[in-house]
Amino acid sequence: MLSYAGKRLAQLIVTMFGVVTLVFFSIRMIPGDAASAMAGENLSGAALEEMRQKLGLDAPLWRQYSDYLLSVVRFDFGHTITTSLPIAELMLKALPLTMMIACMTVLIAVLLAIPLGTLAAFLANKGRKALDNIITWAAMVVDLMPSFWTGLLLMLFLSLNLKLLPASGDISFGEPGFMLQRIALPVLVLAVSQVATLARITRTAVLEVLNEDYIRTARSLGMTEILVVFRHALKNAMLPIITVIGLSFGHLLSGTVIVEFIFSIPGIGTLLVYGINSRDYPLVQNVILFYAFIFVVINFITDMVYKKVDPRVQF
Repeated sequence: MLSYAGKRLAQLIVTMFGVVTLVFFSIRMIPGDAASAMAGENLSGAALEEMRQKLGLDAPLWRQYSDYLLSVVRFDFGHTITTSLPIAELMLKALPLTMMIACMTVLIAVLLAIPLGTLAAFLANKGRKALDNIITWAAMVVDLMPSFWTGLLLMLFLSLNLKLLPASGDISFGEPGFMLQRIALPVLVLAVSQVATLARITRTAVLEVLNEDYIRTARSLGMTEILVVFRHALKNAMLPIITVIGLSFGHLLSGTVIVEFIFSIPGIGTLLVYGINSRDYPLVQNVILFYAFIFVVINFITDMVYKKVDPRVQF
């Protein structure tokens, strides 16, 4: 296990180096000068040159790259152009809300989707195609619904019409009751598509396992169908399900960008949108790097869970 973890950790470090390099050069490959793009038509001449010096764009490219690598290693992401606030401080302040929404979404998706997908696989295995088709087609239809459209529909019915959940308002960790109500709609919007995706993957994985010889052996020993499906079939079908859960969590962090913007949630996604709208190049660059880092770390954790669930997994 330690050898496997060491190899995966080395791979993570190499991957993060590649991600940092990609983020650095992708920003600088944008046509035109970054300082000019941020300043628009407001600055020219000496003022524009001063902004280039402030951003370090007047230095050779290799110097800019080495300075950026050192700043990432030191977790020093600099300051925003528009407000001059520390970028690391802004991200740490916005991170708890984004992580809370993502974690609650994954938890709801796992609690709902895995039983639904397992039930659909069981019904399909028993030849009950009608109920299986209803679950499968409903999941496919929901999965195709874009999150912004789902968010607007739920806001219309649950917030504006039924007055059940607030769609706007300040969020404070000092008021946990209102905070949970406030993030309920964003969590529900994100959970809808996650439940649909995870349920379909669970159905396919469990259905394949239900045809294995050891499942027939378990049934011949007189075990109940619930025990066979949930103890033997679901357990041995967990690897692809774990993969989807890990990827879903990574995608959720980036998927919260639109949802946070719609519901005015002051999370990482809203911070990114603000950086894009204000042409704050350092802020956008470092938020994108943060998203990439979280995604890589989640993949590493998923690999560790693989090894725990199935020790036969090799590097």
